[in-house]
Amino acid sequence: MRTVIQRVSEASVRVDGETIGAIGRGLVVLLGIATDDTRADAEYLSEKIVGLRIFSDDAGKFAFSVQDVHGEVLVVSQFTLYGDCRKGRRPSFSDAAGVDSALPLYEHFVARMKQQQVPVATGKFQADMAVQLVNDGPVTLILESR
Repeated sequence: MRTVIQRVSEASVRVDGETIGAIGRGLVVLLGIATDDTRADAEYLSEKIVGLRIFSDDAGKFAFSVQDVHGEVLVVSQFTLYGDCRKGRRPSFSDAAGVDSALPLYEHFVARMKQQQVPVATGKFQADMAVQLVNDGPVTLILESR
């Protein structure tokens, strides 16, 4: 699994003009699932992200996690994180998991986030989404399960 994590002051996701998920202070997690990912990958990343200390203390040091600051998380599925652009001009998505294996792993990832007592909003799997966010810092990190 591959994630892009952005610390935000607010974020939302819309489908067909309707807001289906919104958060205040917290994290936006763009989640890509590879063909060989497992539930263990989802569990590792969900725990890592919730405990990741990327919120600043008064001295400006990264000292607090999203749990510590009582923040929220917006999870958006993003198969394009596995786009391979090394050949030609069109990305190949052969490393991205198909819907039959990706959807259960996405749902497991979201469930594991919620089990850690963090408010979680989501996009809609396989939908054309419009994501809006205000990147705080800006702070953007890439995490992978392998």
